[in-house]
Amino acid sequence: MPSAPVHNAAALVDTPKGQSGRPSKALTADQAAAVLKAARDSRLGAYVVLCLLTGVRTEEARALRWDHVDLNGESIAVWRSVRHGGDTKTAKSRRTLGLPQAVVEALREHRVRQDEERLAAGELWKQEDLVFATTVGTQLDAANVRRSFGSICRAAGIGEGWAPRELRTSFVSLLSASGVPVEEIARLVGHSSSRTTEVIYRKELRPVLVKGAEVMDQLFG
Repeated sequence: MPSAPVHNAAALVDTPKGQSGRPSKALTADQAAAVLKAARDSRLGAYVVLCLLTGVRTEEARALRWDHVDLNGESIAVWRSVRHGGDTKTAKSRRTLGLPQAVVEALREHRVRQDEERLAAGELWKQEDLVFATTVGTQLDAANVRRSFGSICRAAGIGEGWAPRELRTSFVSLLSASGVPVEEIARLVGHSSSRTTEVIYRKELRPVLVKGAEVMDQLFG
């Protein structure tokens, strides 16, 4: 008797097209805590804290200017990126975010360090008002960020192979694991649709996926 055909459930999902490569992963809560601790000793530690605790894209963090940061009001205006033309990825990506206290403190310490670097650089300093810059004030490139993040990951003891973009997927996953509705997460990360958040970014799906089993147990258990 012939065996029943095996269906690939993934084939039923209409996923957005993208570049091929390693799928993103997400930090667990324990790993995230280790990264935050290790970031304290890094020159770009505030960059990592900001991306992990607010979900901003690395391309948005690299373009962030101090005039878009309100440390007294504890918010940032995410209106720019390093994409061609300087605009954010989509219209809904332009958003103003409240900052967790840990981010406010990290940015204040970072600003003091940057003021010291400005004085040390003297006439070499390029005044571009960037929050995250090189030691002479110019824009960071992706390689700068990858190297710094790699060092932080090694110090945190979470292993190799992590990419800065996974700070964002970790933010989404940690919120999801805490029961935050996917629609609210989509607004926080600037997605034009919650489907993007659901299909691509969220790595921890237990809070949603166990709901069906819980209801069925109540009905028939």
